[in-house]
This record gives sequence, C-alpha cells and structure tokens, in this order.
Amino acid sequence: MPILRLRRFKMWLMMHWVKLSIISVIVLLLILSVWGLSSLESFYRHLTIAQMPVSILMAGIHAGIFVFMYMTFFRGGFAGGKHKALKGESVNIHWNDVIGIDEAKEEAWEVVQLIRDRKLLLKIGGRILRGLLMVGPPGCGKTYLAKAIATEAIIPFISMSGSEFTEIFVGVGASRVRRLFKKARFLAYGYGACIVFIDELDAIGRKRSFSFMGGGQETNSTQNQLLVEMDGLKEKDCNIIVIGATNAAEGVLDEALLRPGRFDRKIYIDRPSLQGREKVFEYYLKKIKHDKDLDVGRLARKAVYKTPAEIDNIIKEAALIATRNKKDIVSHKEISEAMERIDMGIKHKRQMTKEEREMVAFHETGHLVTMYILHPTEDVFKASIISRKETLGAVYGQPREELYTRNKERLLADIKVKLGGYVTEKMRFGTTSDGVASDFKGAMMLAHAMVWKVGMSEAGYVGDYSVIPESQLSETLKEKLNDETGKIINACLKNVEELIKKEWHIVERFVKELLEKDELEYDEIEEIFKEYGKSHYPT
Repeated sequence: MPILRLRRFKMWLMMHWVKLSIISVIVLLLILSVWGLSSLESFYRHLTIAQMPVSILMAGIHAGIFVFMYMTFFRGGFAGGKHKALKGESVNIHWNDVIGIDEAKEEAWEVVQLIRDRKLLLKIGGRILRGLLMVGPPGCGKTYLAKAIATEAIIPFISMSGSEFTEIFVGVGASRVRRLFKKARFLAYGYGACIVFIDELDAIGRKRSFSFMGGGQETNSTQNQLLVEMDGLKEKDCNIIVIGATNAAEGVLDEALLRPGRFDRKIYIDRPSLQGREKVFEYYLKKIKHDKDLDVGRLARKAVYKTPAEIDNIIKEAALIATRNKKDIVSHKEISEAMERIDMGIKHKRQMTKEEREMVAFHETGHLVTMYILHPTEDVFKASIISRKETLGAVYGQPREELYTRNKERLLADIKVKLGGYVTEKMRFGTTSDGVASDFKGAMMLAHAMVWKVGMSEAGYVGDYSVIPESQLSETLKEKLNDETGKIINACLKNVEELIKKEWHIVERFVKELLEKDELEYDEIEEIFKEYGKSHYPT
C-alpha cells in the first residue's frame, strides 16, 4: 500500500505539474511585488497601486486574445475532450444493477477476473486484455455493463462518446485521442489499471475512406490515432483496457480496429428474454409504489422485444400517469396505458358520427377475431376504438414468445390479420373505407416478399428475384411472379371471409362491447371468447 500511495502521489504531480508551476510563479511574483512596493516612496507607491487594477485588466485581455489565437490557429481549436475520470467505487454501478443480459454478464465477468488477476496471467505468460467491443441494440445495457466492470474491478473509468472526437478542423479529433490516453496512462500508473470507455464507437470507427479530394480526412486521422494509441499499449506497462460500444453492425467498423491486439474480444448484447424481462420489471418496480398483485410474468409477455431502457421508461411513465390520476400506487392499468402511450401515442377524443364510429368498431373487431383464432404465435392484448396519432382505432397484439424468424404459416397469418378489417367492413356495410389503405400496403408487401424474395410461392419460384434489375427480367416472368403474389392475397382473403362469416355472432358481440367501453383489455377479450368456447387454433 505505501508503494501504491507513492505512485498515486507521483501520478498527481505528473498530471498537475503545470498548474503547480503556474501557482508557484504567481506566488513568487506577488512576494516580489510586495517587496518592491515597500521600497518605493509613498507617492510612487500610491500611484503604482492605483494603476494596478487597469494593468491587471489589460494583461488579462491580452492573455485571453493570445490564448484564443494560439488554440484556434496553432492547435486546431480547443481540443480538450469532455472526458471525466471516475474512481471505480465512484461509478457506483454494481454487478446486480445490470439485469436482463445474463449471458453477456458471464462473458464480462471473465474480463473482471482478468483485470483482477493480471499479475497471475502475466506470470504464466498470458496476454492482458487490451480491447473489448460491445455490440447490440440501443438501451440494452452496454454502458451499464462497462461501468459495472469498472466498479467490480475497482479501477478508474473514463467515458467519452465517439461524436466528441469529431470536429471540422483536421487534427482536433486526433489531439483529443492523445489527451484521453495520456490521462488514462497517468491513472493506470497510479491505480494499477484504467478503463477507457468509448460509446458510439462507429462515429469514429467506420471503415476509412480514401479520396484524392480529402473527404473524411478528419475521421481518418482520428481513427488512425486511436489505432496507434491501442498499439502503444502493448509496449508499455500501463494496463489500460479500452471498451467500445456500438449499435451498428460489426461489418460497419474498420477491419483494423477488430484485429487481435486491439478490440480482441467481443460481447454481443441482445434484448432480454422472457425471464430477463421479468427480472427487469421486478428491478424497476422496486423503485416505485405498486400494486403487490401485479402479474410480472404477464407484463413481461406483453413487453416482447423491449429493452431494459424501454421497460424503465414504461415504469416511469406509469408512475406519472398514476400521479396525474391522483392514485397512490401504480397498477396494471397504468402500466398498460404507459405501454400504449409510448408505442402508439396519446389518446385523442375525436368527435365521430355514429356510423363512422360503428365502422371503426367493425374494422378493429375484424382484426381482433382474425388474430385470436388464426394467428399461430400472437395474442391480442388490447382492442381500442380511441384515436391515437393518425389511427382511429387499434388492435394491440404481441408474440407469445421471442421469435427471430417468420415461417410461411406465420407470414400468411400476418396477411390474414391485415385483411380482417377490410372483410368485416365489407360484410357489414357492403362498402369499405380508406382506413384499409395501410392494411393493404402491409399485406401486399408481405405477399410480394414471399414470392419475390424467399421462394414461398405455390408455383415453386425459388430465389431472390428482387436483386435482379427489373430490366433484366422478362415481362412474362414478372407477370407470373405478380400473379403468385395475387394468389396469396386472394387465398388469404377467402380464408378470412369464411372465418368472419362463420363467427359473425362473435364479431357482433365484440362490436357491441367496443361501442360501449371504447377499449377491451386482454382479460375481457379472453372471457368473451371463452363464453363461445373458442381458443387459439391456427389453421
């Protein structure tokens, strides 16, 4: 410990020697000034003291002009970065605070152990980890995980965003990289190691472009300096670990950054699973007063594909809604409303005629019944005929579990659900509205992709025809492909018409409920279907 304290004192002197020198010179000049004034006659001493404020003001103005001109023309701007160093214990993000990404945490824990046991690793001839790249969607906990690594390893943490290195002046970004790593070396010397965290790494790490016109020169020079600094870590005993985070695909980054010796370990952080979302809900619900009977599992199923940051936002929004409604605790109703408000927008009480409101109710009921009975993977969580954004109503469906691919049956079910509103409108009123425009657009895009891109036509056209320029496709082939698209739409339309006609009594019941209540929740929808002996059965 005495040796470590001595190293930290030396580190402090190395980092602040300029300030100490300036302070020493100022103190010396003050002492000399007082000594000089005391030796003057009374008249000249008073005259000198009277002129001193103006002299100090003019000297300050001249110094300011000099510093501005020097930094602007000779140093490429004010290149000091906004990085702030924190001690490991001051970061205050503990391992248990990172939730919903257990697999990524397991990989990151190995990094913590490598930092803690670096002496043992060097003893057996191993190589200290130099770079760690975190890749994943925004809001999944990359920054949290990096801070937790620093907290658990008890080493300083310096954080900067990739955009902070980018300037219009050539050389400013590279200067900021040098300053960042210079500070990191001082901290690593004093504390044994240091973490440098660069968020949004793709801002400076994209593949370099080389042009005789000089385009991208500033970004290139910044990235080149980063590569040089990371290479320099090999030769010096400074134990700096660089952690980068990006939302971009790995292929976007320059290959030089990804080679061994730089970002030589990668952690892929994805959205949490069902169990992970349950833990995230439990964690954030502890921070507010909530109904103890809340079904966390149901909330997690409703929040499929949501990130921890989005779930945190939902809980905060639910607390605001409860406060606005003068309630003491947050219940399922507030959380459900918060999800809808974030995903679909604020409710608008539009004044519609009786006929228009009835048509909206039939339209949404068509979606609801089709989704509930025909869709193999999705549940209906809510149906509404209250306006949100540009829509006059909505059926809120979510997958029962995480699915990362869509097979033919699921794609056909998606098309049928989109056609459900059109079929029900036409069957009830003998006409339809322009409210089906977005439904038709979505259905046609899916059917077109099935035929043109993924080989799901009945005629057996296999291949992705969309990559071939249309000018190179014969008119006959295009007509056949489009005919197959039409066949998929017509087959789905016929299937939905048969379903709606068969279950018309259920349709009328749901329309009545919607016209009376405006909205139906998951439990109410399930109860009505149970009355008619219906359950999910994909066809």
